[in-house]
Amino acid sequence: MEEWSDGDWVVRQITGATSTKPYRCPGCDQLIQPGTPHVVAWPVDPRSFAGTGLDERRHWHTACWQARDRRRRR
Repeated sequence: MEEWSDGDWVVRQITGATSTKPYRCPGCDQLIQPGTPHVVAWPVDPRSFAGTGLDERRHWHTACWQARDRRRRR
């Protein structure tokens, strides 16, 4: 769990070995190629029973996730 200015987020590191399909990073709008280590993050939703916003789960380049408070969203 990580705390950010826009709330609490569940964050998971994905290894290159477990990354098997491409994803579009919301931070830079570029593809994360299969086999690339990256981050999956989703907001904690205190209104849901499980406390998760899994339907809002997004795959980010690790550097984009770490810099997201310092850049405009695309």
